[in-house]
Amino acid sequence: MGFKETWNKYFNNHSESTEKHWDPKLRTHYFKTTKDKGMDTVAQYFKGKPGCDVIATSSEHGEVTINYKGKRKAFVIATVIMVRPYKTAIDFSVTTEGSLFDLGFSHNLIPKLYDDLKKEMTLLDMQNNA
Repeated sequence: MGFKETWNKYFNNHSESTEKHWDPKLRTHYFKTTKDKGMDTVAQYFKGKPGCDVIATSSEHGEVTINYKGKRKAFVIATVIMVRPYKTAIDFSVTTEGSLFDLGFSHNLIPKLYDDLKKEMTLLDMQNNA
């Protein structure tokens, strides 16, 4: 992790997972499910999580929008895209509220969300996602 990555991790209020993220924990995760089941699982996960309010779900855009109230308040967007049958990508975008930087909160929240989703759905091997 270089200076730029360290700076962005701790002195930023936004993080998101992407296909080729420099941090392996923030790379897109693929699950063995369909888009509809993935959307339902993500929405139900957040509905059942204390302090989370699902604001909207859009099946046509593959997005679930959440107000997260944990250690800090954050705005979370979960994007669910079916790449091919039973291979669905899930990405997160997290923006914390209240300050210019969050000392890594948004960066650390995404792997926690992925870990919880791994308990709900089958994760596909990360090495074979290219």
